[in-house]
Amino acid sequence: MTNTKPTSARRSDALSKERIVTVAIEMLDEGGTDALTFRTLAARLSTGPGALYHHLGNRDDLLAAAAETVMASALESSSENGAAEHDVRGLMMRVFDVITTRPWVATQLAAAPWQPAILHLFDRIGTELNTRGVPQDAQFDAASVLLYHAIGVASQRDAGRELATTVTDRAAFLDSTRTAVTDTGDYPFLTRIASQFASHDDREQFRAGVDIILAGIDRG
Repeated sequence: MTNTKPTSARRSDALSKERIVTVAIEMLDEGGTDALTFRTLAARLSTGPGALYHHLGNRDDLLAAAAETVMASALESSSENGAAEHDVRGLMMRVFDVITTRPWVATQLAAAPWQPAILHLFDRIGTELNTRGVPQDAQFDAASVLLYHAIGVASQRDAGRELATTVTDRAAFLDSTRTAVTDTGDYPFLTRIASQFASHDDREQFRAGVDIILAGIDRG
């Protein structure tokens, strides 16, 4: 009788690191970080948890690999108008979209800032600044500010996850916050910009931040 049992080599090919990470990303997109464990991932892949350790040492390694894969895709993808936009502004806006549409990425970037996903982003920002003509001795500082702008949004988004579960009407929540600020009289600046605060668009505000940074870089 012919032995039809798959060999270990064939099993290894079928359960590659790429396949594991791809399925992990699907699960993260579906249910966030709480939905992903080696046990639940192994069940989705119809294998045992032990088989995953051949490719990834632990759950932190898995999350880092998933974030790195998503970030790499964002760094090379097209902008919202369908055209390849590989300048600094387009790059930063694609990163913002990843952070805001995939909450687990924001959580991962906020939790482990010097993981491969961040290093790839930092490197790409610096490369684009070099192409932009920024002097070499200014590139580190300029790239760092843009990187911190992105990480700051990731941290803010991660911190706001619990709030998002209770706030069903963003406009009403912002308006109530505006009212609370202006009624006290303790915050003169916030009172002056209260109407902007209540109606602002997060994406446009992030873009404005990028533009301010780039304007400063170009003047320098």
